[in-house]
Amino acid sequence: MSRVVRRFPVALAVPLVLVAPLALTAGCGSDAPPAPAASATARPSGPAPSAGSASPSPSPTGDPAERAAAAVRRMTDADLAGQVLMPYAYGNDATRVDAASIAGNRQIGGVDTPAQMITKFRLGGLILVGFSAQDPTGSTNPTTNVENPEQVRTLTAGLQQAAAGLPSGAPLLIGTDQEYGVVTRVTDGVTMLPSAMGFGAAGAPRLTETAWHAAGAELAAMGINLDFAPVADTLGAQGSAVLGSRAYGADAKANAEQVAAAVRGLQSAGVSAALKHFPGHGHTTADSHAELPVVEQSMKAWKNQDRPPFTAGIAAGADVVMSGHLDVKALDPGVAATFSHKVMTDVLRGQMKFTGVAVTDAMNMAPAKKWSPGEAAVRALNAGNDLLLMPPDLIAARDGIVAGLADKSLPRSRLEEAVTRILTLKFRRAGAEQPELSTVNSAEHQQAARAAAAAAITVLRGSCTGPQLGGVAVTVTAARGREVARVALVKALQAAGVEVHASGGKIVHLVGYGDRTTDLRSDADVTVMMDTPYLLSAARSPVLIATYSSSPASMAALADLLAGRADAPGRSPVAVSGLPRSVCRT
Repeated sequence: MSRVVRRFPVALAVPLVLVAPLALTAGCGSDAPPAPAASATARPSGPAPSAGSASPSPSPTGDPAERAAAAVRRMTDADLAGQVLMPYAYGNDATRVDAASIAGNRQIGGVDTPAQMITKFRLGGLILVGFSAQDPTGSTNPTTNVENPEQVRTLTAGLQQAAAGLPSGAPLLIGTDQEYGVVTRVTDGVTMLPSAMGFGAAGAPRLTETAWHAAGAELAAMGINLDFAPVADTLGAQGSAVLGSRAYGADAKANAEQVAAAVRGLQSAGVSAALKHFPGHGHTTADSHAELPVVEQSMKAWKNQDRPPFTAGIAAGADVVMSGHLDVKALDPGVAATFSHKVMTDVLRGQMKFTGVAVTDAMNMAPAKKWSPGEAAVRALNAGNDLLLMPPDLIAARDGIVAGLADKSLPRSRLEEAVTRILTLKFRRAGAEQPELSTVNSAEHQQAARAAAAAAITVLRGSCTGPQLGGVAVTVTAARGREVARVALVKALQAAGVEVHASGGKIVHLVGYGDRTTDLRSDADVTVMMDTPYLLSAARSPVLIATYSSSPASMAALADLLAGRADAPGRSPVAVSGLPRSVCRT
């Protein structure tokens, strides 16, 4: 794989406080927004030292933890507060944004551009977001600032340039939710892996690790150094609507192997993995985006079902663990895990020995908005979180942290501990070579995705050998909103030598995420579920197939099966009422 030596900027001579023209005084919440832009674009001027900052001093080299501790000793209260904040911003460029993006950024933090947000708040990180209507996390992603690999790489380079002069002397953490399946932020021009449940159906950790290494290399090429994946939740008997195919399955031991493989793959490519949603979101049907889910399991059940994948991910070296907005009765009844010292410190740190960075789930979700942004920030930090994701009001969150230091409700030692962990991770990952953009969607990566998708294909009813449709012409139909997948399957079938007619052939009907029994066809010869396979229990087709994903690789693997060119080695990682896990594999 060809590479260019492009390293994340790490300052060796670090001024204590360098901020953009929107300079702030620590603890002051009256930051005035910049003057309105004369046009639909905005550019920040270069950073300048703020009044009262200490003299520049060299940043130590060598051990990342020592460098982090030295940097923390030189930081002001506002510097420390900024490092634990990881908001989103509006705009697809660091310094040139349209009028709508300016309005959005002013609402979040009183700035025009993402670059200004970084320098004003001395941010530790920024999350790249993308709204999609068919996304269970869409409510926390009100905008989209990722379009394609070239644009993302330009954006992240600009963000790192803005962060280069910050007091931390460390690069910016740039994260995103690239889970694949229904939660995938960058979709255009990248290698699309199957969903997590697809990997669970394949049951081949080696394929998982290879595919996630490819994913990590592509994220690194785009300048993303933190992926909020893999999902380490184990699905309960009733499933979980908000998780679904985002989880590997219902078997904790199998999930643990998959999670560890995904962590190894991502991080071997230089991208930090984040296990989510600790201590486990799979045994509730409620959606933590809208309410506080209650997890009723006993302690024994939690240890046997929810804990193992997180334990395995930590053992594999996961850099980050994300807390869930979950009321886990066995651990701390009545308290959301994100705000629970028992969960985030006593259990995660004390019992499970996690030493990396703990990040909250989005702070703009309903359970976290129970309090004001400032109070919520202090509560989350006191619980043991290090990084606060997507605070709804940056000024209020920052000021709440600084005020907490002043009135002692937030011990300075706790904040310094959090920032030290964050900076240690940054320094440890800093300086890695950035892959060339040509690695994105490469033939090698496509092959890794194809291998995983082919291993996932599961027949729950029908034949395991020969063409599923007897070699006759077929007609592909799909539930509403599945046209992209339908066209992909048509092309893949034609490439596999299958005759496809607009009508009159044997019907292959596609259904996917969010579809219901009304989206099924009673006359379909083959029904294919491209998400969780539960809906297949209501289908009457003589052939039932699960791909768990609508990715191009999954559609190509499905075409090979229908054409009789491949078998169906997958086994459903969740139980489907009235159907076997597979008719082809025990």
